[in-house]
Amino acid sequence: MIETLKETLIVLGRIITILPLLLFITIYMGKRAIGELPIFDFLIILTLGSVVGADIADPEVQHLQTGIAIIAIGILQKIVSKLKIANRFIGRLLTFEPTIVIQNGKLLRKNIKSINYSVDNVLQMLREKDVFTIDDIETAIIESSGSLSVYKRAQKQTATAGDLGILHSSPGISVPVIMEGTIYQNVLHQFNLNDQWLDHQLQRKGIHDTNDIFYASINKNHELHISLKEENQGNIPYLFH
Repeated sequence: MIETLKETLIVLGRIITILPLLLFITIYMGKRAIGELPIFDFLIILTLGSVVGADIADPEVQHLQTGIAIIAIGILQKIVSKLKIANRFIGRLLTFEPTIVIQNGKLLRKNIKSINYSVDNVLQMLREKDVFTIDDIETAIIESSGSLSVYKRAQKQTATAGDLGILHSSPGISVPVIMEGTIYQNVLHQFNLNDQWLDHQLQRKGIHDTNDIFYASINKNHELHISLKEENQGNIPYLFH
């Protein structure tokens, strides 16, 4: 009983002493958006958590050494941050490259696959940006932090019909009708369409095999937007970071 009480007091004492130190080191490392941590800073946070967790959970761990480890980790992070600013090569080694996932209204399959994202991931991030039609986008970029940046086509950034007092019918949200060559029959039925209509539309666009299609969507105006599996990536700009 006495031994248990002693260990409990040790744990409480470590919590009281370690958290202020951890707070100080976090402030020392500088401002960071938790949801947008660079990969190195993310690893630093994980390491700090592991060190502090081990110190609190195991009374046999030397408390002083834990404090020294926390300070050393904080100093290491600060040094690396300064090196990243001073040397672009080091900065590029320690962060992910930004990746263009949409160019000129087309999903880029190779780029999306290269960062282990799915079409659903990209579509969700677009919806969070209030973008519901891929054709509205000139360029979309997955940043090194994992966030999405969107640049809309020029005609989509000008005054809207509502601004000009003009009423028109909205095409609505575009719905996936083909994903990785698979046709979603329920979507066709939802729009009162059939395979014959879809085949005709694809042939008009010079597409004879649905397996060539990475992603296709349709809106209530029956406008079909298609991104092929092998889109021409010759016009994609190189991004520096």
